[in-house]
Amino acid sequence: MKHRGRRLAMAVSACVLGAAMASCGSRYHPTAGVGTGQQAQDKPAYVSAADVPETVAADGTTVVVGDPHAGIAVHLYEDPRCPYCKDFETSGGGPVLTKWILQRKVKVEYTLASFLDGRLGGVGSKKAVNALRAAVDQGKFAEYHALLYRNQPSEAVDGFTDARLLQLAGKVEGLRSASFDTAVKSMKYRNFVDASEKVFDAAGEANGHEGPGTPTAEINGYRIPVAYNGLLYDADLFGAYLTHVFLGGDARIGRS
Repeated sequence: MKHRGRRLAMAVSACVLGAAMASCGSRYHPTAGVGTGQQAQDKPAYVSAADVPETVAADGTTVVVGDPHAGIAVHLYEDPRCPYCKDFETSGGGPVLTKWILQRKVKVEYTLASFLDGRLGGVGSKKAVNALRAAVDQGKFAEYHALLYRNQPSEAVDGFTDARLLQLAGKVEGLRSASFDTAVKSMKYRNFVDASEKVFDAAGEANGHEGPGTPTAEINGYRIPVAYNGLLYDADLFGAYLTHVFLGGDARIGRS
């Protein structure tokens, strides 16, 4: 176990230290946490994202995707307009998480921020977060979330309009309905959008600023330090890191 942990730490250091500290928003410092070990997964894998359970957590601000008994909990902080989130979701750790969710090894908890609207102008992030919350009601969050990032407009373009969000929703089988369309157009989940942003802001306040930056990932409560955030954009390395934790290794980078 110790040798595997050392090898992972060396690989992370070699591949990530010195890489650009890419994220939208604030810089942050790591918080202490300890990863959990392997948990047996006796149930069969989910066939597709359409079969994966989705819910809003009891806190009313977190969307949870995956088997609630999964051995690893990954908490993600994202903004729909953040281009680094798109990189993570389309070619980095995101596709890895999708596979692990289907295998019941991971559940993913999303805190969806909308701070880029204030920074760049517009309301695209807020509208996208509202639409994503509405998708939970249809059991289509995971599919719609992936689709929005694949079709993310340029960061400076306020492209997530009602019309565009509904057009994209039409590509997800079973998502469009009168209730969904009304929720999107009326900003039905405005309170969810505002509350989620407050949770995001609070996640960075311990370090003297609002928000931890996006994307930020916490693995079983351990926040990956900004110095290692290149890990999020390397699918192979991110997969190796999750495997290390799943097999009982410490989630804290540099530990065994």
